[in-house]
Amino acid sequence: MLQKNINDLLVFLSVAKERSFTKAASKLGVSQSALSHTMRNLEGRLGIRLLMRTTRSVAPTEAGELLLRNIAPRVEEMEQELSRVIEFKQQPAGTIRLTADEHAANFILWPRLRSFLKDYPDIKLEIDVDFALKDIVTEQYDAGVRLGELVHKDMIALPISPEIRMAVVASPHYLENRSIPKKPKDLLKHQCVNLRLPTVGNLYAWEFEVNRREIKVNVEGQVICNTLTQMLQAALDGFGFIYVPEDEVSIAIQQGRLVRVLEDCCPYIPGYYLYYPNRRQHSYAFSLFLKMFQNQNKK
Repeated sequence: MLQKNINDLLVFLSVAKERSFTKAASKLGVSQSALSHTMRNLEGRLGIRLLMRTTRSVAPTEAGELLLRNIAPRVEEMEQELSRVIEFKQQPAGTIRLTADEHAANFILWPRLRSFLKDYPDIKLEIDVDFALKDIVTEQYDAGVRLGELVHKDMIALPISPEIRMAVVASPHYLENRSIPKKPKDLLKHQCVNLRLPTVGNLYAWEFEVNRREIKVNVEGQVICNTLTQMLQAALDGFGFIYVPEDEVSIAIQQGRLVRVLEDCCPYIPGYYLYYPNRRQHSYAFSLFLKMFQNQNKK
């Protein structure tokens, strides 16, 4: 029974996790029709429907959810054990999957990973850059990087950066013939570029500190973005103020392309953490990656 169904079960797991035959087919490198045929055969042999299919979506049935909960962790454990076989090779190999927001990927992860990847040329790295708070267990990431206040309590969390200072900036062109904000509420009289947070769907409220009191300002403007790169370009093109980590704009400030305001009111926010699930064993590649950050914290 197991030998006959094992490959079909792996197909089911992929479709059930992706909630899509299209995405699962792309991930597995086969056609959608082949996946559909495999699923029909599996459901026929088991005598029970595992997936509910509509023209727009795919979702596990109650029986499918039960199978997914019970089998997925065992398959993941087998994959981890197989990956540890790499340890016996002279040159470590494997793939490390990470999720991080744009600022962490550019300013925290990449500067450290450059030398790591050169030291281990057979290790592959996949970074999913997204502001959404991913479920790294369900979506099979090795680890994530987020600000400390956003890390789930059931994760192991390793600090990897100091606190982050925020900055409010706009271009000299935008500030021509406009008043300079003297206090956070003055931003309500200006055009500001908003950031939409994908997890909750809301616009990010700008946070300030005045006389040790936290103040949040819900700014408005013509442009709404979902990446810091878009926000920076909008500011450089004269579409108003942006509120971003100061290292994102420090060079542009030095070059005179952006002007900083409200510096005394901009707070420090909690630094970044590398977080990952409490597993008994990790792949050898991820163990080396983790050791790099642990050693850097000791310096």
